[in-house]
Amino acid sequence: MNKDLEQLIRLSGFDKQIDDFSPQIDALTKKLSAKEDEISRIGGELESIEADIKDLKEQITGTNNLIAELNKRIKDTGKKSSAVRNEKDAKAVSSEEEIAKENLQSANDEISKLEKLVSAKEALKAETEQKQEAAKGEFDALKSESEEAMNAIQNERAQISKDKNALLKEMDPKILAFYEKIRKWAKNTAVAPVRKQACYGCFLKINEKTYSSVVKGDEITTCPHCGRILYKEIQD
Repeated sequence: MNKDLEQLIRLSGFDKQIDDFSPQIDALTKKLSAKEDEISRIGGELESIEADIKDLKEQITGTNNLIAELNKRIKDTGKKSSAVRNEKDAKAVSSEEEIAKENLQSANDEISKLEKLVSAKEALKAETEQKQEAAKGEFDALKSESEEAMNAIQNERAQISKDKNALLKEMDPKILAFYEKIRKWAKNTAVAPVRKQACYGCFLKINEKTYSSVVKGDEITTCPHCGRILYKEIQD
């Protein structure tokens, strides 16, 4: 096989290997990002729960103040009842006392309801905090694994880049420029294999003359349809 063609095949292989690292890196980054988003979402849920608890406790405080006020009112009406001098005033005081007692019962019922809600929210908060801690632990483990995988990728990519650079020094600059021109649009299919007499870059069948030239491998042959550099694989 033509030396220039052999070098182009090797170069194309190096470029493909280097480019293949990008999706691996992206996948690792996406996993970390997804876990960070999960932690952030749980944090938002926790903030909302804490705000609800604060609001409920403020309602409890307000209701307790109302209960204190109603107890004082009932006590005051008790004093008034001992000082009334006619039936009309007695009925008014009694009615005021009954209303205060009804309001007091409602306020106590409200306190009971609010306390149950707080208890439920506190339980939900504890559960959410556990979820948050678990997610943070998963993130730390994933980050450690990702860093290890990333280091392995960087080392492997560095070695391939080193081999590629050594090859580039040996190549004819004109041949290299020709390859780079095709690679601009063909990417990692700039050098394509021929299988079953078809270019596996554009997947179109090539003519007998072109196919014969590819099989011989004495010179660089391009696809008459797409312009990619062609080579014959050992297996057909």
